[in-house]
Amino acid sequence: MQKRQIGKSPLMVSPLTFGGNVFGWTIDETTSFSILDAFVDAGFEFIDTADVYSAWKTGNQGGESETILGAWMKARGNRSKLIIATKVGMELAPGKSGLAAPYIMRAVEDSLRRLRTDYIDLYQAHRDDPSTPLDETLEAFDSLVKQGKVRAIGASNYSPARLEEALSISEHRNLARFDCLQPEYNLYQREGYEKELEGLCVKHSVGVIPYYALASGFLSGKYRSERDLSQSTRGTKVSAYLNERGFRILAALDEVSKAHDCAPASIALAWLMQRSSITAPIASATSLSQLSELTRAAHLKLSADELILLNRASESAAS
Repeated sequence: MQKRQIGKSPLMVSPLTFGGNVFGWTIDETTSFSILDAFVDAGFEFIDTADVYSAWKTGNQGGESETILGAWMKARGNRSKLIIATKVGMELAPGKSGLAAPYIMRAVEDSLRRLRTDYIDLYQAHRDDPSTPLDETLEAFDSLVKQGKVRAIGASNYSPARLEEALSISEHRNLARFDCLQPEYNLYQREGYEKELEGLCVKHSVGVIPYYALASGFLSGKYRSERDLSQSTRGTKVSAYLNERGFRILAALDEVSKAHDCAPASIALAWLMQRSSITAPIASATSLSQLSELTRAAHLKLSADELILLNRASESAAS
């Protein structure tokens, strides 16, 4: 696999990011370790998490994913071979949210402690914080880069206008810049990224690692009716995709996956990987069989006709 550069940063990664939101949520530490081992054994190294994962699970308080990932790296002694991304900004508890400088400085220390490391490869603003000036946020991130605690910075869930403003501030003030964007993007959800963000990222050489790359599992093909929604904790999010366009996308995925003798999820990820603006889509697995579907995508080469088929099937009414 040929590695890809994240923006203009020194970070080089394989074309698939493992989504660590499942650690401590839908899989326990033992299963997480086995899946992480298999992911690395398959030749990959890029893992994305966040300080807030997985605070939404009953009994959790946030930080569980980072803690499991840190324990695994400590046990395996492989930190230097990995690219670890985490995020800050979502509410962990009252008074623990946002992108004000003092909070970023506290939060990064908590993440470093949970990850059992002295540096984070990619530190990302989990969402925009309109109540904090972009200058303040970028100055804090820049300080962390200069201290060696962070190698590169990124943004998630930023609007085109705010991303462009942040890039302009960094350029004019010579501060660390957002070298990576983490937007929602997949075969079903296309317009939000393609309309403005994609052109902006290409123009400024910003790497892109989209989340919900499989549309909460819909593009895996396992949700094809209302009866299927009870299969997992994410099933309720998938109901919006059970429509004529969604079924058209699944039919195209079925056709292409049959030609390659692989799962629909592999094709959905390969489609993302072959889009020139995409660095490494994020996808999660809760079993080794699911993981094999994800990693297979990095070894697929979709033909021009197959890409056209998938693009046409996923066109929205507005396109």
